[in-house]
Amino acid sequence: MSLDTIIQLDNVSIFQKDTLVLSDVNLEIDRGEFCYIIGKTGTGKSSLLKILYADLPLIEGYAKVAGIELSNMKTSMIPYLRRKIGIVFQDFQLLSDRSIRDNLLFVMKATGWRDKIAMEERKENVLEKVGLHTKGFKMPHQLSGGEQQRVVIARALINDPDIILADEPTGNLDPDTSEGIIELLFEISKTGRAVLMATHDYTLIQKYFARIFKCENGIIEDLNPEYRIQRQNQKADI
Repeated sequence: MSLDTIIQLDNVSIFQKDTLVLSDVNLEIDRGEFCYIIGKTGTGKSSLLKILYADLPLIEGYAKVAGIELSNMKTSMIPYLRRKIGIVFQDFQLLSDRSIRDNLLFVMKATGWRDKIAMEERKENVLEKVGLHTKGFKMPHQLSGGEQQRVVIARALINDPDIILADEPTGNLDPDTSEGIIELLFEISKTGRAVLMATHDYTLIQKYFARIFKCENGIIEDLNPEYRIQRQNQKADI
């Protein structure tokens, strides 16, 4: 484990209720890494992400995410863990009855923000990062699918997380819009955040190369482990 490791899983078994989905999961992901998780539907991509943000309990193995050990983690620690993780869903899950700014405000209030001036500054900051600083007054239905996904990414950035987990974020988008979302997520990884993206869009993977984990036959495999080594060597040379 390096000093930059932000996600560590050792000999983890992942269950959906009583069904074993993935076994013997071992992986380390560093700050600033962009990683794909690929595999057919039902092979465990989403389950792996759910383990990381404690939507599924860790039953077997050791896991440490953003400095927090998941083994025997108390329920009271889950909100603290999730403030260190931004989650991007395929289906947006925006509140349709309020503006984009108010969608962000809802998340901030729910995660403990109280300073109104700081809240206003943060809302505008994340909207600018995703290229929507002029559209915060609009309702979700007034935005395109790509713009709504950018709002979801802004929402994920609100609490300045260490990790972004994106579950099929381009699944409902056209190819050109999908490329814009991938480019934005790559830019976010360059700010020092680890980005894990579950996807089945192999065209994007070929165009935007990064580390790849594949879920298949109940296991997860690092398809290009040399990529992490090369990256660490490049950092050491700087």
